[in-house]
Amino acid sequence: METAIKDTRTQKTTQVYRSKLIAGLPVKEHQIRTGKFTTTYLEGGEGTPLVLLHGPGEPSVWWMRVIPGLVKDFKVIVPDLPGHGRSGSPGKKFTREIFIAWLHDFIQYTCNTPPVLIGHVVGGSLAAHYAIQHGNIVRQLILVDSLGLAPFRPAPRFAFEFLRFMVRSSKKNQLRLMDQCMYDVDKLDTVMGEKWQDFLDYNLASANDPEKKSAAKKIMGILSGKIPEYQLKQLAVPVSLIWGRHDKANSVKIAKKASEKYGWPLHIIEDSRDDPKLEQPEAFVEAVQAELRKIPTQEAN
Repeated sequence: METAIKDTRTQKTTQVYRSKLIAGLPVKEHQIRTGKFTTTYLEGGEGTPLVLLHGPGEPSVWWMRVIPGLVKDFKVIVPDLPGHGRSGSPGKKFTREIFIAWLHDFIQYTCNTPPVLIGHVVGGSLAAHYAIQHGNIVRQLILVDSLGLAPFRPAPRFAFEFLRFMVRSSKKNQLRLMDQCMYDVDKLDTVMGEKWQDFLDYNLASANDPEKKSAAKKIMGILSGKIPEYQLKQLAVPVSLIWGRHDKANSVKIAKKASEKYGWPLHIIEDSRDDPKLEQPEAFVEAVQAELRKIPTQEAN
């Protein structure tokens, strides 16, 4: 009984922070049923659909700093991945096939025309796996500091702080991890103002939710591995890369190697680590727009 009460309080707390972060964004929150569980997503704008897929342990609002710039020209659709944010969970069984099927159902429901998939970390790996299987209904693929292009071998200090935070999700450990994830935490604090603290509080509350913590671990387990080269070569859609110059989790060397091997355009974002969309939103939006201009715009039906 005590655990149930604690879980309810955690859910209420995370929803308060989430509402504060979404307030003012040019999107509306929706909820649909995909398979056996619900999916919550943000949506705004008109035109070619962009489906933004976040990283492990994150919710959709991690895209909040680039949403305003993208909705000016595109229909932006940002789901909470299964087990994350306000979306339901597939239960104890997490498999790559379940996530690919989920994404297929979600795209069929929300997109009238083939979308551009923009995936960050495990979101990038998921997007790539999906495009390999369903390239006929993907317009373009943009991978952001993505897993899947090489074995996951983060810098030792990053790995240590990540594991320490997963074991004990305290505020002190959160800030230690943020120093590894972000190039300039103090700048984020300044430019985001009150939303920075809401952002930290929301993510700390989520990290202390047993179900969400379990989901983050499981999604890393199924989507952090290297995608075979022969499958990457099968990608029949335009692919481009956006990477933080100082990424400690997934080195920019990985992006450079993939760019050279497959001929994929690479945009390196200065003064950022593994989350350029949060640290350098203007440069990130410019990079996305530059890639999308290469493909003729297709209006939604």
